[in-house]
Amino acid sequence: MKSKKKDIRALTKEQLREFFVSNGDKAFRGNQVYEWLWSKGAHSFESMTNISKATREILEDNFVINHIKVDQMQRSTDGTIKNAVRLHDGLVVESVLIPTPSRTTACVSSQVGCSLDCRFCATSRLKRMRNLNPDEIYDQVVAIDNESRLYHNRPLSNIVFMGMGEPLMNYNNVLKAIDKITSPEGLGMSPKRITVSTSGVPKMIKKMADDEVRFKLAVSLHSAIDEVRTNIMPFNENFPLADLKEALEYWYEKTKSRITYEYVVWEGINDRKEDIDALLRFCSYVPCKVNLIEYNPIDDGEFQQASNAAIENYISALESRGFVVNVRRSRGKDIDAACGQLANKT
Repeated sequence: MKSKKKDIRALTKEQLREFFVSNGDKAFRGNQVYEWLWSKGAHSFESMTNISKATREILEDNFVINHIKVDQMQRSTDGTIKNAVRLHDGLVVESVLIPTPSRTTACVSSQVGCSLDCRFCATSRLKRMRNLNPDEIYDQVVAIDNESRLYHNRPLSNIVFMGMGEPLMNYNNVLKAIDKITSPEGLGMSPKRITVSTSGVPKMIKKMADDEVRFKLAVSLHSAIDEVRTNIMPFNENFPLADLKEALEYWYEKTKSRITYEYVVWEGINDRKEDIDALLRFCSYVPCKVNLIEYNPIDDGEFQQASNAAIENYISALESRGFVVNVRRSRGKDIDAACGQLANKT
């Protein structure tokens, strides 16, 4: 039978304080419980040791803590860790810890499945089942921070919203999660160390700019030619490049924050000179950098990594025009943890 109890982490600190006052207790008790829930990551009321047994029983009678559980953890030969995360309703998402010599990055999910239909991505083959709640996003980060400390002897340094789902289609919950992650009462991380990656939802990019967010923006571009982009990312028909360009210009005007374009080069799809020329034009609109990402096959062989020569053509063209370009080698391929591979095979 489904629990009628409310998830306590859906309450604000003020609502928790009001709950205790209405139950004849002191308001500061709400502050104590809030700290246990967020700063200390309590999984149960029983573990809240500086609160009386009677108070813990009141909490138990009224609330639940819908905490995630890491169902399965896989470790790659390159140090990457993939978590299969079970949610309170039994659904599963995946998140990844990516280590380098200088940092550890959490790649977190924002939806169960995905709202969009990119043909090269394994996650898009799962229909969107639901959005993740702010606490479920937060818990993924806490779990990866713990793993970073345990296996790499250092705290988590960066977060990218590049796991399962389109973050801007779960906008409010993603912003609430980031608010908790960056709050001194949560994990206290700098928003500058957080990147939200979108496939390009123009009106939501503008909303982010209006909301004066302080995290970084990345766009999965993959082609600057509408026809090509619509072929590989069919939703582009509804959100064409002209609209995306306008939204990104608006973003930069409001935030003065440089955009990162994520770009995979595929053989026979976007490896021609006209593809490079189109990207150069698109990069000239607002200050940006380009991450050329190694492609990770998802079984059917329709999409193939372009030749090294094609990648070099992109690099030399971008660099000759003064654009910053990085080549991102994939991590965790042996455990299906690389970009575009998250699909809950378990």
